[in-house]
Amino acid sequence: MNENRYVSPLSGRYASKEMQYLFSAEKKFRTWRRLWIALAETEKELGLPITDEQIEEMKSHADDINYEEAAAREKVVRHDVMSHVYAYGLQCPKAKGIIHLGATSCYVGDNTDVIVMREALDLVRGKLLSVIAQLADFADTYKSLPCLAYTHFQPAQPTTVGKRATLWINEFMMDLEDLNYVRDSLKLLGSKGTTGTQASFLELFAGDHDRCERLDQRIADKMGFEGCVPVSGQTYSRKVDTRVLGVLAGIAASATKFAGDIRLLQHEKEIEEPFEKNQIGSSAMAYKRNPMRCERIAGLSRYVMTDILNSEMTSSSQWLERTLDDSANRRFSVAEGFLTIDGVLDLLLNVTGGLVVYPKVIEKHLRAELPFMMTENIMMDAVKAGGDRQELHEKIRRLSMQAGRVVKEEGGDNNLFDLIAADPAFGMTKEALEAAADPQRYVGRAPEQTARYLDTVVRPVLEAHEKELGMTADITV
Repeated sequence: MNENRYVSPLSGRYASKEMQYLFSAEKKFRTWRRLWIALAETEKELGLPITDEQIEEMKSHADDINYEEAAAREKVVRHDVMSHVYAYGLQCPKAKGIIHLGATSCYVGDNTDVIVMREALDLVRGKLLSVIAQLADFADTYKSLPCLAYTHFQPAQPTTVGKRATLWINEFMMDLEDLNYVRDSLKLLGSKGTTGTQASFLELFAGDHDRCERLDQRIADKMGFEGCVPVSGQTYSRKVDTRVLGVLAGIAASATKFAGDIRLLQHEKEIEEPFEKNQIGSSAMAYKRNPMRCERIAGLSRYVMTDILNSEMTSSSQWLERTLDDSANRRFSVAEGFLTIDGVLDLLLNVTGGLVVYPKVIEKHLRAELPFMMTENIMMDAVKAGGDRQELHEKIRRLSMQAGRVVKEEGGDNNLFDLIAADPAFGMTKEALEAAADPQRYVGRAPEQTARYLDTVVRPVLEAHEKELGMTADITV
């Protein structure tokens, strides 16, 4: 415990251990050493006087990082990369002279950032896919259950619970498309040198431009990337960060939409988020079942949606070939964007996997409004029986307003069927009107749309990513 100092809620309450590890010091510095090994191997392959013995020595200390020596050195030189070059050299005396040969700090810093962001996007993708899969099962289960639909949060034509769920899925599917595009477009910085000209490497390779180009591609190959950026200053373009955080912000927006809908429906007592046996909804009101997880989704997502401004401001303010005002900001803006969306996705996994539906309440709300929604059909049937359309329209309008006053001003039940049955112009009995009040008649193609969407759009994507499915989340609070 660290009761006497600030600890980020992201590490203490929200983000998973897997995501926290990706942005840990251990992950960063081990990746630095992998990059230094890849650089030395490639320089040797391209003719520089580096021995197998030196490379093997570097490999033997790839993971046992001597943090104390690096920290002590940084207090002296005030430079994190050179401190770790020094510490690595203490462990590798034979290779000391060729570690980081020709490179600038961004060789390890920026390439590591790209590697970590890609791995973090993979973790995000697995969780996002699992959320989509759980919502797809939910939509399939309830594709034919009629419910009251809303526009402006005012009762409108009916839909089905499953069809409404496809609206959530569709937005997450768009996020998945964006994620895949950005993830697959990521390229390493490579070994571009101080201003992006590779001047130091051109010097090392005695003016051989071809070997400079092969250096970049071989390093990319060793690190599992298709290639490196074609041009850069000292750093990769910080616009890359805006694209990555833009993906996270998109997921956050979709998550907020979903969570907001569940919060509204939980107020209506139609659908609820999971509520555990011993969970306390309120310290004062013991009966309450607050939608606290959906509220937390909304709160965390708000941070992610605003965090993208960090990357946009940083990208737009990079002077010429590089400036250093990006460094301190990016240490937390990128990391915390991922840690926060990870917490959001864990909550989504929990909520979408345990939604509670109350069909009787849903039916009650729908039937209370259904007479109003049937008026067009009632009017058309009366016209077919010989009535005047304009006259019937005015009558049904006035009767609807009268029934509305009973509901709103008197707190009574909707008596529109009684009013219509009492008017001989419609020629209908109350029994006939009630018999026609089958909610299934008024949901349009909602069940068919849901089934088709799941079969033709969602399931093929889930099948293509089958190995990434099945992620679960342990919600600690």
